[in-house]
Amino acid sequence: MVNIAIMGHGFIGSGVVEVLTKNHDHIAAKAKEEINIKYILDIRDFDDLPYSDKFIKDFSVIENDDSIKIVVEVMGGTEPAYSFVKACLLKGKSVVTSNKELVAAKGAELLQIAEENNVNFLFEGSVGGGIPILRPIAQCLAANDILEIVGILNGTTNFILTKMTDDGMEFEEALELAQHLGYAERDPSADVDGHDACRKICILASIAFGKHVYPNQVKTEGIRKITLEDFAYAVGAGYTVKLLGRTKLLDSGKVIATVGPCFVDHTSPLANVNDVFNSVLVRGDAIGDVSFYGRGAGKLPTASAVVADVIDCVKHLSARKYLFWAEGSDDYVQSADGEAVKMYVRLTSENKLMGQIIAEKFQGAQMLSRENQPDNEFAFITPKLKKYIIEDTLADMKDITIIGKMHILE
Repeated sequence: MVNIAIMGHGFIGSGVVEVLTKNHDHIAAKAKEEINIKYILDIRDFDDLPYSDKFIKDFSVIENDDSIKIVVEVMGGTEPAYSFVKACLLKGKSVVTSNKELVAAKGAELLQIAEENNVNFLFEGSVGGGIPILRPIAQCLAANDILEIVGILNGTTNFILTKMTDDGMEFEEALELAQHLGYAERDPSADVDGHDACRKICILASIAFGKHVYPNQVKTEGIRKITLEDFAYAVGAGYTVKLLGRTKLLDSGKVIATVGPCFVDHTSPLANVNDVFNSVLVRGDAIGDVSFYGRGAGKLPTASAVVADVIDCVKHLSARKYLFWAEGSDDYVQSADGEAVKMYVRLTSENKLMGQIIAEKFQGAQMLSRENQPDNEFAFITPKLKKYIIEDTLADMKDITIIGKMHILE
């Protein structure tokens, strides 16, 4: 029998208990050991639960109990999660977490501590919820050099954008519905401002390319500024709008990593990923493009990934699974400004010759139109140019107000 402790009994933590309890016999058969929840750490009281006797409020009980071999961290946030996880690893306990904020900020350090203490630090549930993505990249695609990853990494924003395009809802109305259905928090900023997707693309980039990418190195933009007018231009040109996390390995060995709304061609596999679903496309030099799709969040999907990592830890109590990346550096992540891209631009101008000026400044630009388009509004897709050239050209144009810009995914 293997004793484990769970730190946190919120949305995900209660799901982990549910899965381990409901599927106890099946999980024991898979792990070749019975898994026993000895402690559940939480500052709240849960007197009405059938396992209320397992709750404790003092972390040191877990830290100093040598019979605890695996600790599940589902508290969220960086503190006290970081301090608790670090202490467990130093005590020779393997740790499983779904905490994307923790892994994105401290993953390299915690993986190093795990290696030095011959234990495991696993976090499949931190990206994509129940979608298997980290293990396939680290193991199944290990023969490949990963070249690029792009994905819809946040179910809340994807739900909002789906409602905007399918039902004609304004952003605020779609957000309110997402909150009513439990898809968005009362404070939705982590989702709608792109921070959640940023943390996930950091983890994906780190595991794919072998060096830590930190959230403050990723240019991140959310979806608050997207309007139904942007969708009208997108649909008219054969696109939809998605919030994407992207990372790409450069010939120099450095990487690009960004999060932001993009025009996605209707023929792309990502274009038809709707509602709360996530999808990640991985490009390898040998296998080409591989797609992962499923529910990217939720109590039981995420708990499923967490419990799978627990089983993996049980199987490797006396050995380490190879999962590692090195510390990053200030110059490892390069600006995407040097990348050649097409961009959607929407602007207003009272200059009657603005259409002609756009055609001169961006030769080969595709002009867009929509129903009820005001006379002073202009929308277009630039030819493929380095991003800084597009930005510099727009900055030099007089008598314009830019009200929308998005990368075109190709």
